[in-house]
Amino acid sequence: MFNINVDLVRNLIKEQFPEWSNLEIKPVKNGGHDNRTFHLGENMIARLPSAEWYVPQVEKEHKWLSVLSKQLSLPISIPLAKGKPNKDYPSPWSIYKWVEGETVTLENIVDLNQFAKDLGGFLVELQSIDASEGPVAGIHNFYRGGDLAVYNEQSKNAIENNKEIFNELLLKEIWELSLDSKWDSDPVWLHGDVAPGNILVKNGKLCAVIDFGVLGVGDPSCDAAMAWTFFDDTSRKVFKTTLKMDEETWNRARGWALWKALITYDGNKNTNKKIAEETYRIIKIIMEEYKVKR
Repeated sequence: MFNINVDLVRNLIKEQFPEWSNLEIKPVKNGGHDNRTFHLGENMIARLPSAEWYVPQVEKEHKWLSVLSKQLSLPISIPLAKGKPNKDYPSPWSIYKWVEGETVTLENIVDLNQFAKDLGGFLVELQSIDASEGPVAGIHNFYRGGDLAVYNEQSKNAIENNKEIFNELLLKEIWELSLDSKWDSDPVWLHGDVAPGNILVKNGKLCAVIDFGVLGVGDPSCDAAMAWTFFDDTSRKVFKTTLKMDEETWNRARGWALWKALITYDGNKNTNKKIAEETYRIIKIIMEEYKVKR
C-alpha cells in the first residue's frame, strides 16, 4: 500500500500543477478504497491509487470516461489532468472535476422504487454505448464482466468455512446455478462496482455515478449485484425489470453478490462486527430471495 496524505498531495500539486498550488487540499469524506481522494479547491479532486494493483485504472479512466460521459444523461467522473510518478509517489494519478451530490443511503432517497428505475435506466444507457474497443475483463478490473468461475475456489472455501452458520447445501446450489450459464452476446459496457459509495443523490433522487476504476466490457451481470445489497423485494423487482435481465443473467448477478458477501463475511467475522453483520444480512437476503423463486 502507498503512503498517501495531504502533504504528499500538496507537494505533487506544487511540483506538477503549480497553477493550482494555492487551492485548499483536504481528504474527501468516504474517499474510497482503491484510491485516496482529496478535495482540490471547491471544483476538483485529486485521486491517487492506494496500491500497485489499482494503478492500471488511471490510464483506462483517462482514455474512456470523457468518451462515455458524452453519451450518458447523468454526470459521471471526468478526468481533467493526469499526474506523473515522482520520487515520493510511484504511480500516475489524476485530477477530476468534482461531482456534486451526496452518497446514497436508504434514508436520503425519496422513492426507492423510482431510484431503482433510475439506476437501472442509467445502466441500460451505459450498456447501449458501442463497446467494441472497450477493455475486456481482466486483472485491471478484477474480472468484472468476465467469467464468475474465476472466484469459484474463493466462494467454495467461504461456504465451507461457514457451513455451521449458513445452509451449506442452499449456498452451494445458488453458487452452482450462477456458474451454469455464460454471457453469449456481444460485450457491453459495465461500471463494475455499482454500490452505494459510488452513487450520488440530490434532493432524494439519483444525480450522478462516480468511481469507474473497474470499468470494462463484457457480461453486465456484475452491475446488478446491488439488487440484493441495497434494494428491498419490491424495488429489486423494479430494478430487474428496468435492466431487462433474463433469468440466467440474473442468476449470475446473484452469484456476484453472493461471492462478495461470502468472502467479506468470512474475512471479517472475527475482526469487524459491523461489516460481518451487514454481510450476514446480505447472505440471508440472497438465500431468501432464491428460495422464493425456486
